[in-house]
Amino acid sequence: MTLSRVIQLLSISTCVLAGVQELWWNITYVQNANPDGLYERQVVGVNGTWPPPPISVNNSDSLLIHLTNDLDQPTTLHNHGMFFNSTSWMDGALGVSQCGIPPGQTFDYLVPIDSSGQWGTYWTHAHASGQYVDGLRTPLVLHPAQETYQYDEEFTVILGDWYHEQHSVLLESFLSMANPGGAEPVPDSALIYFAQNSTYLPPIPGTSPSPVTSAVGFNENSTLPFVPGKTYRLRVINTSALSTFYFWIDGHPMRIIEADGTDVEEYPVDALDLAVAQRYSVLVDARNDTSSNWMIHANMDPTMFDKVPSTLQLNLTSSITYAEGENITDLGTISEYADFNDTLLVPTVIVPQPPVTTTVNLQFFFDTMNDGTNHAMINGVVYNSPLVPAILSELTLGPNATVQEAYGPYSYILEHLDVVDIVVQNMDTNHHPFHLHGHKFQIVNRAAVFDSNDTTLNPPLVEGQANPMRRDTVVIPGGGSVTLRVVADNPGAWLFHCHIEWHLEAGLAVQFIEAPLQAQERSVGIVPSYMFEQCAALGNPYSGNAAGHASTTDLQGLPLGPYQQKMGWLPKGILAMTGCVVSAVIGMVTVVWYSMGKGDSDEEIEEETRRRLAAKAQRGKLFDRFKRGGVEHVGVLVRRSA
Repeated sequence: MTLSRVIQLLSISTCVLAGVQELWWNITYVQNANPDGLYERQVVGVNGTWPPPPISVNNSDSLLIHLTNDLDQPTTLHNHGMFFNSTSWMDGALGVSQCGIPPGQTFDYLVPIDSSGQWGTYWTHAHASGQYVDGLRTPLVLHPAQETYQYDEEFTVILGDWYHEQHSVLLESFLSMANPGGAEPVPDSALIYFAQNSTYLPPIPGTSPSPVTSAVGFNENSTLPFVPGKTYRLRVINTSALSTFYFWIDGHPMRIIEADGTDVEEYPVDALDLAVAQRYSVLVDARNDTSSNWMIHANMDPTMFDKVPSTLQLNLTSSITYAEGENITDLGTISEYADFNDTLLVPTVIVPQPPVTTTVNLQFFFDTMNDGTNHAMINGVVYNSPLVPAILSELTLGPNATVQEAYGPYSYILEHLDVVDIVVQNMDTNHHPFHLHGHKFQIVNRAAVFDSNDTTLNPPLVEGQANPMRRDTVVIPGGGSVTLRVVADNPGAWLFHCHIEWHLEAGLAVQFIEAPLQAQERSVGIVPSYMFEQCAALGNPYSGNAAGHASTTDLQGLPLGPYQQKMGWLPKGILAMTGCVVSAVIGMVTVVWYSMGKGDSDEEIEEETRRRLAAKAQRGKLFDRFKRGGVEHVGVLVRRSA
């Protein structure tokens, strides 16, 4: 990395006294990883190892990740939940923030944590070609100088579903005509493992884990060491592709103190309900005796599974260890899962609800499309990545960057400092966790049934809320809705999508183009030139509208569709039905014509009978003559043929 490149990157960070934590990551394939002990498979790792190292950063520092792509396909890296402070080209969302890192090339991700005012529990993962499903995912923890709550020690708990087949193979099957109902790939197993700061916890002594991942304890081979009388902070992260998890510890009540990087007033819970990409921190008081160790439970919710294979263990377990060799107390599983209402949480930093200035209404559902596949649509549109990443269109269109149509039909312009209500209505029967890049939103309203007249199911939005809950990933229940209030104070291009990976691939996303003219002003001199070079290396355009044209209306070549099947009569169907109707009419007319004709008289019938009998008798005489001379004639014919 050249000195000028370092200086250019660090100039983005506004805090002169801040430090820089640098990481050098080569994204590589790792063979024969077997974290669940059931199946060896190829995974996507870092520097030849898996899982990727956990990241722990002081929030007075910036984070600089030098990412080299040693895969055979483009890759990106997304630091989930980071604001990036008007530098959304560092966000790592393929097709929105960048074209992708070509094989053999490097991208330097600068995360200006020091100037974002953020701390708490986040995670880092690939945002290209489903590579996080294949393993490129890890915790990201930001430590403030002074935590809101005091505790003795902390651990990070990583949860995730796990597939034995490669994501690309599963995706091809998922988005195929053979799956018109859109049944998502069901995981083969699940994982729970632990980290402390930048180090993973090892396996339980005496166990024999798979060699490739032998430095890390997984599932029943993992444990958290507790000391009586201490208070622990557990940062719990759901890194799944599909599965919601319910997490609890036998014999140990929990108190929520953080959700998605937002510190909250203590809230006691028996179990955590974590949708994909959500994070919670809880305080747990250790017991005062060491006579028993205790079971940790992390159960996958099978609600969204098309079927539960007999080989799939939904109830994942690990343990709290007070004393090696003691028995583990297991109080068993729970019979019913309860959804958690996160609007009951109260942030410790008070941010009153600002008055709304504009509203974006989004309604989504899934359907079988005109190509036989099942896709998602928001406001009737399937999301496809544009040819030109949205941020590059925003920065190169000049004054035309304010024209919404230039970014494709799945795009929405947000004016600078607008207070936006994003109203999302879920017409599907399942719940969906939606994530907004570059922002935290306030959850200002939620409906269990968005079209109900019952105000207990569909309450009106209340203005003037003193301190609504803020987070970056929210669950929208089946048939329900949420209203998310966000201030458009971060110019750039930001993805808003369902974080179930299969649903993102099926098109459940939109992109917000925020404050285009301000984004252009703030980008002068700080956009890395290699961004454009990497687009060119991949054969992608890197300027103009979403299709790469210097126009606001010419989107020729932009990937669109598939589209909903058209209901009603199509031209071919009309022709076919017309033919059937004409044939039916002719048949009925013929029947009617015959039925209306005069019948023959008795005399005519008798005369016709006599004629037929006479003809039959004449045929009988001719036949007798043939039989008498038949042998001779046949013999002659046979001899001649010889």
